[in-house]
Amino acid sequence: MTVYNFSAGPAVLPKPVLEVAQKEMLDYRNSGMSVMELSHRSAEFDEIIKSAELRLRELMAIPDNYKVIFLQGGASLQFSMIPLNLAQKNKKAYYLVGGSWGKKAYTEAVKLAKTIDFQPELLASSEETVFNHIPTFDAKTIDKDAAYVHLTTNNTIEGTTIYDLPDTNGVPIVADMSSNILAVRYNVSDFGLIYAGAQKNIGPAGVTIVIVREDLLNDEPVLSSMLDYRIQADNDSLYNTPPTYGIYMARLVFDYVASLGGVDAMETKNIEKANLLYDFIDQSEFYSNPVSVKADRSICNIPFVTPTDELDKLFNKEALEQDFKNIKGHRSVGGMRASIYNAFPLAGVEALVAFMKAFEEKNKG
Repeated sequence: MTVYNFSAGPAVLPKPVLEVAQKEMLDYRNSGMSVMELSHRSAEFDEIIKSAELRLRELMAIPDNYKVIFLQGGASLQFSMIPLNLAQKNKKAYYLVGGSWGKKAYTEAVKLAKTIDFQPELLASSEETVFNHIPTFDAKTIDKDAAYVHLTTNNTIEGTTIYDLPDTNGVPIVADMSSNILAVRYNVSDFGLIYAGAQKNIGPAGVTIVIVREDLLNDEPVLSSMLDYRIQADNDSLYNTPPTYGIYMARLVFDYVASLGGVDAMETKNIEKANLLYDFIDQSEFYSNPVSVKADRSICNIPFVTPTDELDKLFNKEALEQDFKNIKGHRSVGGMRASIYNAFPLAGVEALVAFMKAFEEKNKG
């Protein structure tokens, strides 16, 4: 039985990575212990976390003046950590909201503004059109002395992506890259800070990657040591016990991506997979993609619908019976969503298109 897992996260992992983890589960490299049993202060884990960082730096071409931190709490905790660390002394912070997660980031910033001294401002939003495109703005409206401009590079729920970064009038860009990190090539030096939850393209849930330019590390104490980037960076992600097994799995994934040719090779493969599905949807009079601007379409998360809600429900039911797992759209938007991250195979997209063709023939008209 072949199962194709279209989950938006936790998502499919590369089978070769799972096989290595399985092999090393009970005895990590003759240590006599599982990785889950290793002390985070041990020589074995020191090699794991350092090699994970080094491989990520190679894959993303991360400059030396950026710190890489492995944290817990998911990307959602970063909604609070970012303003706590970057936006103080009555500075403005702008939010470009192109999807549900960007809206949540802005909402958390507004809450924090009641506690710390900064001014979150909504730069632009596409919520009025159900986040079906990336909103635009005039860079001249941005205060050049602002702390940062926050954006989400890929909107997992709505299926939109920012490929070309906007002009922010010289203000550092802070990016939630959770659902297209390592899937699309970005120039790290174009950002002040990048963060990403692991459970889409990096590994199992539980690890969050933060890549932050050193000059943005706060010189003043933050509300909590656990929420202080400088403390976490100065302690090499070991201020407290980190998610050791998740970091180990991330290292295996980084090695796997490198073995396939790195981020550029993954982007080429992802475009091929996405185009196969988009081309079929576009030629169909039965299916449609809700993204209104084709240039904004995600190559990682592809939502689509049939002509009616009833047919959507039937599609999801029959797809599940055919072992297309987790293709049901997010509860906030309905329909269907194919999340085809780095580890998702081309064969799975081909099988989905064949199923969609058969479903359309049976139910059109």
